Amino acid sequence: MALAAEIEQVASTVDWLWVMISAVLVIFMQAGFVLLEAGSTRMKNAGHVAGKTVFTFGICVLVFWAVGFAFAFGEGNSIIGLDGFLLEGIDEVFGVPLPIFFVFQMAFAGVSLAIAFGGFAERAKLSVYLIFSVLFTALIYPVIGHWIWGGGWLGDHGKQDFAGSTVVHLTGAVAALVATIMLKPRLGKYNANGKPNFLPGHNQVYTVLGVVILFVGWFGFNAGSTLGVTDGFFGHVAMTTVLATGAGTVFALLASWIYTGKADISAMLNGVLAALVAITASCAFVETWAAVVIGAIAGVLSYFFSIFLDRKGIDDPIYAASVHGIAGVWGTLANGLFASPRLVEIVGVGQEGLFYGGGFHQLGVQAVGVLACGIYVAVATYVVLAVLKATIGLRVSEEEEIMGLDISEHGAYGYPEHLQGKTPQFKQSV
Repeated sequence: MALAAEIEQVASTVDWLWVMISAVLVIFMQAGFVLLEAGSTRMKNAGHVAGKTVFTFGICVLVFWAVGFAFAFGEGNSIIGLDGFLLEGIDEVFGVPLPIFFVFQMAFAGVSLAIAFGGFAERAKLSVYLIFSVLFTALIYPVIGHWIWGGGWLGDHGKQDFAGSTVVHLTGAVAALVATIMLKPRLGKYNANGKPNFLPGHNQVYTVLGVVILFVGWFGFNAGSTLGVTDGFFGHVAMTTVLATGAGTVFALLASWIYTGKADISAMLNGVLAALVAITASCAFVETWAAVVIGAIAGVLSYFFSIFLDRKGIDDPIYAASVHGIAGVWGTLANGLFASPRLVEIVGVGQEGLFYGGGFHQLGVQAVGVLACGIYVAVATYVVLAVLKATIGLRVSEEEEIMGLDISEHGAYGYPEHLQGKTPQFKQSV
């Protein structure tokens, strides 16, 4: 008996260690966002983009500790948690000690917040970042987390979202889309006739490296959501994740190559991320062949949706809506098509998908989840930003935007030897 108890304790300790390692991997994704966003924006804003990522993550840590975790995972009702503020009165969640589970889930909240801020890039005031960070982490993200993961109504109805295509990515993307519409396009992005101009990011190598870091961190995201390793299931999750990503990479690049005659590196990178976003909901529920299909479709969808938004006058510099939004929707719905009975039984959530004879039930549950979460985040984000617009204003002045947010918000350029004394110019496409 003593030996069995010791073996069980060792197994639990190994599982908890894996969750903490996964949390560190997800936190390190912030470095990926720094490089991705800084590389995708102009040199005059690089220091600002990098710095605000760290600053807003710090806000997220404190707010999620104070109230966000309680609203998401505290005991309450089907809409919101109502206890566990400041982490008081909770010892463990899903068998994981509270300190470890908190760090893991806080990292997820930080990723969703970073996605949301893609829609603010190069034109929002730093004060807006500060206030929105507090309200998003306290009142927007935790509600969606509770609905699906914390004992809320969508989880009770069997919504399948293993690691957060809806909870993390769609939530952040909808907030980003609302923000970019309300902030309006960057100066110089569109001509008087509505034709978009090309405003290239200043360092594509940064962007590539950022995507690679995000890819590595995603194994903490998806495989870490098994909350353990002793049963070996995390291997299947990692396998479907990497297969989907490979497919998204290749098919996004091919889509751009066929459509424009050029193999667009940005399109390929967005395909990597879109595939990762899509497989995040289904990595534990689908077989390998379905993972490839999900990733390939996500890569193509993200490419053409980004073109659609650009032509509609929606200036989304980091492609948050097309990478995290449309791919988040597709990845969530894909469970309703491809969820395997074998894997559904292992995970214990929902039912098998349409292509396995499950009918339209699971697809309907997934669709309701997408609509409900999308509407809530859109309305909540709009209300928050509308109040900020009416009080402190959302956007820096034209002079400050032309000067660059590095100097106007922080008093120093990220690249002082290149930009000091120079007036930034817009490069326009033909």
